[in-house]
Amino acid sequence: MTQMETTMPAAAQFGKVCGILDRFGRDPAKLIPILQAVQEEYRYLPEAILTFVATALDLPPARVFGVATFYAHFTLKPKGKHVVRLCDGTACHVRGSIDILDALRQRLKLPEGQDTTPDLLVTVETVSCLGACGLAPVLVIDDAVHGQMTPDKAVAVLEGILAEEGAK
Repeated sequence: MTQMETTMPAAAQFGKVCGILDRFGRDPAKLIPILQAVQEEYRYLPEAILTFVATALDLPPARVFGVATFYAHFTLKPKGKHVVRLCDGTACHVRGSIDILDALRQRLKLPEGQDTTPDLLVTVETVSCLGACGLAPVLVIDDAVHGQMTPDKAVAVLEGILAEEGAK
């Protein structure tokens, strides 16, 4: 179980999902928008919630998990409040995106294999392409695009977000 699942009372956990299911008429044909709404609520798709959605929609759990794992938009791991997406496409890669990634991970003290800070404040991800090759290397924090980044510039942008959040 994740930190969120263990700290959230079961009634509250499933109450929010029931509201989402009701909003979509508990229609199995609306599985994808239901999962999108659940992920918007929790910032990821908890396993217990997916099982609950499958039961509520009278769908096999394997089908719900299959949809949740097929689409790249969905995640089964908790994400931070702020999501940093660093492009590692060809243009960004040759202009130093890996150095930027290393600097961000070092600043956040993220060990290898971990993408999200323990306080669920920041998640750092690499993506194949952000479609802004002329601005390479590019990173997107939440919905803000930052182009022509360097490790120092990227860390400075991150520091601004951490300062706003009162984080160390």
